[in-house]
Amino acid sequence: MHPSSVRLNSKLIVVSMIGIAQTIAWASTYYLPAVLAVPIARDFGLRSSDLFGLFSLALIVAALAGPFAGRLIDRWGGKPVLGGTSLLFAFCLALMANATAVWHLVLAWLGIGIGIASGLYEAAFATVVRLYGQQARSSITGITLIAGFASTIGWPLTSYLEVTYDWRTACLIWAALNALVCLPLYGCLPQEPRAIAPLKTHKPTVQQARNSDARIWLLSFVFAATGFTSAAMAAHLPGLLQAAGISAASAILVGMLIGPSQVGARLLEFTFLKKLKPLFSAKLAVAMHPIGAMLLLVLGAPFAMIFGVLHGAGNGMLTIVKGALPLDIFGTNGYGERQGVLMAPARISQALAPWLFGIVVAHWGASALFLTSLFGVLSLVSLQLLTRQHTD
Repeated sequence: MHPSSVRLNSKLIVVSMIGIAQTIAWASTYYLPAVLAVPIARDFGLRSSDLFGLFSLALIVAALAGPFAGRLIDRWGGKPVLGGTSLLFAFCLALMANATAVWHLVLAWLGIGIGIASGLYEAAFATVVRLYGQQARSSITGITLIAGFASTIGWPLTSYLEVTYDWRTACLIWAALNALVCLPLYGCLPQEPRAIAPLKTHKPTVQQARNSDARIWLLSFVFAATGFTSAAMAAHLPGLLQAAGISAASAILVGMLIGPSQVGARLLEFTFLKKLKPLFSAKLAVAMHPIGAMLLLVLGAPFAMIFGVLHGAGNGMLTIVKGALPLDIFGTNGYGERQGVLMAPARISQALAPWLFGIVVAHWGASALFLTSLFGVLSLVSLQLLTRQHTD
């Protein structure tokens, strides 16, 4: 077999292993509250909003822990960090399953917050950058293409386990999958052959430092603004569409289009769009939500499905952009730590978005889409400024 074919097959195997493990990790943590918040809250005499509050707390913990987790991957590689996170997820889910007091739930979600920083996409992206350097873009796309089915698989499976057994059993089974599937998959990853230099390997010139700081601020804003929109739509899309005059059944149908649109956009990125510059892909992805929102607001209900498809496609591409664009702009040095820094504001905005956007929807109705569209326009402006910084 030709050496290039061996490398390709090896890369496909690595991407498949990480993608499968990421699917389980996302389904058992990030997508868990949507199904289990109500039954857990009922058993502990809490409101379901209290459980979502714990999830928001986990995202804030992830924002704080992100740079440190990335630094660990830069220094020691993704294999031990991802494997250790699988054990952490398993422990926290088992703790939740056996919880007898509210503080047990709090401790479990604090631990999951640390795991979100060290075991989801940012950590997976940093791992393939360690393995493949500047050629990691296709691997990043492949991982998101597989793990894009996390909610499609996770929500029905969690719901089935909760209805058939109970929420504690559901948590225990997800804990077992993290320990018995994810951990061995990560353990089979090759040892990263390249060491990633830390962020500060030399003293930059004043102009280099200013340009780097400006690019980090601009990129952080883009990720935070788009992260806010993504979390806001995930929490409020059905109600928002009904406020726009769309029936409840049609609103659910539009929501169902988002997942396939995300995967479809990632598939396009993996094939036909892979030669596009990451900055161009970023602008295309960011533009989709405001375009769809304006079509819906100006032309009305007949364009609701187009809005759903455009929002979902943009969301799907943005996941890849968050891994590929920093690699293209900054290179491999300090990639893991920088990802933690860049994503920290996004984690916080995602934590706050369901609450803040809920207030906006309550006061503005469907016109709340003007706010997320404004974030999209400001993100496009930031990306254009970033283009100038990147070419200077």
